[in-house]
Order: sequence, then structure tokens, then C-alpha cells
Amino acid sequence: MPNEVAGEDVSRETFDDLIKFSDLVRKWTTKINLIAPSTIDDIWSRHVVDSSQLFRYAPNQFNHWVDIGSGGGFPGIVMAIYAKEQQPAAKFTLIESDQRKATFLRTASRELSLNVSVVAARIEDVPYGAADIVSARALATLSTLLPLANQHLAPDGTCLFHKGKRVDEEIEEARKNWLFDLEEHPSFTDPAARLLVIQRISRAE
Repeated sequence: MPNEVAGEDVSRETFDDLIKFSDLVRKWTTKINLIAPSTIDDIWSRHVVDSSQLFRYAPNQFNHWVDIGSGGGFPGIVMAIYAKEQQPAAKFTLIESDQRKATFLRTASRELSLNVSVVAARIEDVPYGAADIVSARALATLSTLLPLANQHLAPDGTCLFHKGKRVDEEIEEARKNWLFDLEEHPSFTDPAARLLVIQRISRAE
């Protein structure tokens, strides 16, 4: 029987992996600060479901997904869990400068049998890539995210960003220095938040 996550049905295998991952986060958060302690009891809706909704806006086919500032694995590990069944050949690169969080991400990837590699370095220090998708959640303002993401993005790639209640202000500020195509989608978990789908990024003249 399918299970519903973020308003869409997922397989039993995907659902079980999401449960396993949330249990791992709870366990490790007692030792390192993967998520805010105040959100541990609400990890499913605040983090798992919130991250899950991003996958519906990913291209139908992709080979390489880069998640920047991966932290506790939201959305990077969650996206890799979805792709495990829906895009099994796709590889994921998670960039996280905190060594302890990087260790957690490697452990979670191994225990969940995900096609994930973890790079423990600052985003700007990682060699440029050509990812089909670059994602980030609760990392930085859009003006800061765009140049970081663009260095890892293929020319025809897609950025997927979670943004909060100041999203309009961030978009307006970013457009002063950057050109980009933008789609906005409502958040399933927060009426004040939005999911941004961004393509064709370039510096404004």
C-alpha cells in the first residue's frame, strides 16, 4: 500500500527509508546539532515532509544532484532516498564543511544504501561541477546562494531552493545583480514559505 508524504503517494520502501533516516537524525542530534532541539519532536513535518516536497519539482531525468550546505541531510539525503527508487542511476554529492555533520551524512548514506558522496569542505572551495540539479535549504539569502550554486550547475541545470517568509525581498535584491528564470511554488508545510525553481543564471550587466 502506498503512503502519503507531502500530499503525494510514495512506495513502502521510500516511506520506510524516510522513517529510518528520521530515527538516525534523532539519535545523532543528541551528540551533534543536526537540527534545532526544539524541532526534534516534530521532525517528520518540520524536516522530512518539508524536504520531500522538493522532489516533485526536479526534472524527470537527471544524472547528478548537488546539495550545498547539507547540514543534517535536509533535503540532500531525503532527495537521495526518493531517487533510490525513481532515479536509481543518479548520483548525489552533498557538500558540508562541518566534519561531524559530514560523518553523519556518510553514515546515513551507508546505512540507507544511497548513491551519495559527501564532500567535507566549504562550498566555494569545491571544484566546479556540472550538476543537473543544485539544491539548498535554510542556507543563505538568494543573493548569496546564486553564485555558490551557479559554480556547480550545468548550463541547462536547475536550482531548487526552499525559501521562507522573506522570499519576495530576497528575489528583489537578487535581481539587482543576477538574471535568472524563476518559478515559484507554495510550500506544503508553511503558507509563508515558497519553493523556487531557478534556471539560466547569469550576472546582470
